[in-house]
Amino acid sequence: MTVTSSPSGAVVTMNDREIGRTPLTTDFTWYGVYDVRVRAPGYKTLRVEQPVNMPWWQIPPLDLIAEFFPNRPTDRKSFHYELEPVGIPETDPAAMLGRAAELRGQLEPPPTK
Repeated sequence: MTVTSSPSGAVVTMNDREIGRTPLTTDFTWYGVYDVRVRAPGYKTLRVEQPVNMPWWQIPPLDLIAEFFPNRPTDRKSFHYELEPVGIPETDPAAMLGRAAELRGQLEPPPTK
């Protein structure tokens, strides 16, 4: 199984087990649904329930026929994940100054007369 991502270098976790950083290639032993998490600094963590379907030569009774092939087929799966950058909220300088004045008013004691 080959896993790539954009950006590359993201940490990949499958079924709660960290398997490495993209791009990576790892063995898999069963078909089904994998719980995949891909994370990188500055990007939203992506969580996917990734189905890994069996090829035709693994389906009974075809699997028995495939056993007699001279060159046994190899199943290779590839998955690519696009990570979404974490957005930095737009800041309005006037609104920021207003919030600062409000906080200053809350922190400073009222003037005494």
